[in-house]
Amino acid sequence: MPKLAVIAGDGIGPEVISEALKVLDIIEPIYRPGVELEMLPYGADHYLATGETISPAEMRRLGEEFDAILVGALGDPRVPGNEHARDILLGMRFQLDLYVNERPARLFDERLTPLKEKTTGDIDLVIFRENTEGLYAGIGGAFKRGLPDEITIAEEINTRRGVERIIRYAFHWARENGREHVTMADKANAIPAHMLWRRLFDEIGKEEFPDIHRETRYIDAMAMELVRNPEQFQVIVTGNLFGDILSDLASAIVGGLGLAPSANRHPGFVSMFEPVHGSAPPMAKKDIANPMAAILSMGMMLRTVGSPEAALMVERAIRAAIVEDRVTRDLGGDYGTREVGDWIAEWIRKA
Repeated sequence: MPKLAVIAGDGIGPEVISEALKVLDIIEPIYRPGVELEMLPYGADHYLATGETISPAEMRRLGEEFDAILVGALGDPRVPGNEHARDILLGMRFQLDLYVNERPARLFDERLTPLKEKTTGDIDLVIFRENTEGLYAGIGGAFKRGLPDEITIAEEINTRRGVERIIRYAFHWARENGREHVTMADKANAIPAHMLWRRLFDEIGKEEFPDIHRETRYIDAMAMELVRNPEQFQVIVTGNLFGDILSDLASAIVGGLGLAPSANRHPGFVSMFEPVHGSAPPMAKKDIANPMAAILSMGMMLRTVGSPEAALMVERAIRAAIVEDRVTRDLGGDYGTREVGDWIAEWIRKA
């Protein structure tokens, strides 16, 4: 029986997670994924009440006792340093070695893209972002803080092991999911360290995945092409910073962050799933947040724990809601968070 830890978190997190779990309740008796839930309290409220972000023992338990973790969002203005979010989210990525950040971008309806007449509407790509190295490793610091000659340094970390495994994962995913084309984005023309990415991408592709077409793009050209002709891309693999930027751009192209799910993985171990949109404190408790990204993240979880039919039904329900305008304001509708969740759950029940 798959065991799922749920951290609803801050801001709109509890609202969108509530709708995702509502849909999971409908899924359970139909597809019987057998998911066992445990709600965990971590977030700003818990931190402010106890002074604890998440203990080392609890982090170990997440890695050892659970198959998946579903997170709503973390970030609260009452914690201006965001130390609880850093310890929990980045803690899971680094301490549980969740080196794969998977962010799909699929256009469910042509009306949602800002490109309008410039696209055929056939946009369905996945960005694989290296999740534990790069500039986000936090290597560096500040000298003479606050003085006129203040210096800050941030170092980008790229290890052969880290680069190899994310590239290999992207190629493997492409082969397993019928994708024929993998693109890598870097800035090797200006950052010599990125030649490691180029060399390993070519070696791994040539030796292990000769059936997959591969190409490399500089990150600036990649971003331009993603806007100009997103249909040409199937699988994109890149580093931590570039992957963060490209995945948000891809989300905007297919309708916005309200439709952007993500997975953080280490194959064979626990995976963490979260909507990309963040906690959005100004929207909290107003019943206006889009729950679709959280529901789609839950769908990714279902596929991971062995219920692909249930995951497909979740995606079909999202598409149906969009086509029939049962959506929140960010997608041009007038439904509330709970109404969207109710509609999707009822559509699945009837289907």
